[in-house]
Amino acid sequence: MDFQSINLEEKLSLFTEHWSPKIIAQMNDYHFKVVKLQGDFVWHRHDETDEVFIVIEGDLSIDFREGRVGLKPGEMIVVPKGVEHKPFAEKECQVMLVEPAGTVNTGDAGGEMTAEDDVWI
Repeated sequence: MDFQSINLEEKLSLFTEHWSPKIIAQMNDYHFKVVKLQGDFVWHRHDETDEVFIVIEGDLSIDFREGRVGLKPGEMIVVPKGVEHKPFAEKECQVMLVEPAGTVNTGDAGGEMTAEDDVWI
């Protein structure tokens, strides 16, 4: 048997950059990613998939065109596919993302904040 637990704190200690999700596990066609967020991201949407944000540490805000949702540690949100959103964290925030393999972090927006895909730690 070659099963092992995955320690989120340990995985998050392996990198310092912001807005650059790292894959820590795969379940069927879905990736579990950890990411450190700070500052403003770009308005974007994912036309083909929902996206899950689970806050591990810190405070995260997600702006929608209709308003803002604030998340604290232990809280999560599912952003439905096709819904434009913009994450923001005033101070560093640690988050787990759950999304289909190959999902680009900037969705339809692209640009300089697009992270390298398929990076495992």
